[in-house]
Amino acid sequence: MNLDKTISAVVTGGASGLGGACVRRLAAQGVRVSIFDLNEQAGNAIAGEVGGAFFKTDVADEVSVEASLAAARSHFGQERILVNCAGIVIGKRSVRRDRQTSAVVAHDLASFRKVIDINLIGTFLMSTRSAAGMMELAPLGPDKERGVIISTSSVAAEDGQMGQIAYAASKGGVLSMTLPLARDLASDGVRVVAIQPGLFSTPMFDTLTDEAKASLAAQVPFPSRLGDPDEYGQLVVQIAQNVMLNGCGIRLDGGLRLSPR
Repeated sequence: MNLDKTISAVVTGGASGLGGACVRRLAAQGVRVSIFDLNEQAGNAIAGEVGGAFFKTDVADEVSVEASLAAARSHFGQERILVNCAGIVIGKRSVRRDRQTSAVVAHDLASFRKVIDINLIGTFLMSTRSAAGMMELAPLGPDKERGVIISTSSVAAEDGQMGQIAYAASKGGVLSMTLPLARDLASDGVRVVAIQPGLFSTPMFDTLTDEAKASLAAQVPFPSRLGDPDEYGQLVVQIAQNVMLNGCGIRLDGGLRLSPR
């Protein structure tokens, strides 16, 4: 797909981190970008920076998703690019022993469900509703492409660590539904690709000390550092431009394989 001002995109979680990097990279190509996020202040700030538009969206809520898509399409037209970056992470073991009482405590359902709702169901809702709109578009170029959906999985989908059962399950689900979704949409010229980022310098790491960040960076074989969100945004642009990328997960991790803990 040739990226220019005739192309519209939606980026969830686009107010910061990996999503914010995608917004900036796509806008730099001339793409008209709609930012879906719950953070109104940050979302409006980046929208103003790149000439995009912000729509407050809860990706786990069908009504919110459909309302934001309708508003974004009214503003910039039907999106040909969807980037799913909205997500959360928690750290809880499946079962643990309380340090004070020695009682055995199982992982609570509420926090597990919240991670699944946002990371997996949110990706499902956005992808299917966006794809339905893409299928109404006129095809582009000799390959008759209509659009591309790019979702954020994680290396944890394959290398889930202790305490990541909810996060790994959600990101494994994102990865696993990439191929069947691509197959469902292939006859209509809509591609689907998942990116599996490793350790990236995002707001998730803001609470860590410099020493902790350095320790994490040292685990990456090469380059031995945390990833820059802009490198994620760069890959999103490359996926959008390369029509042969479809139905796959791409690890973006510097050769990292997560240890058990």
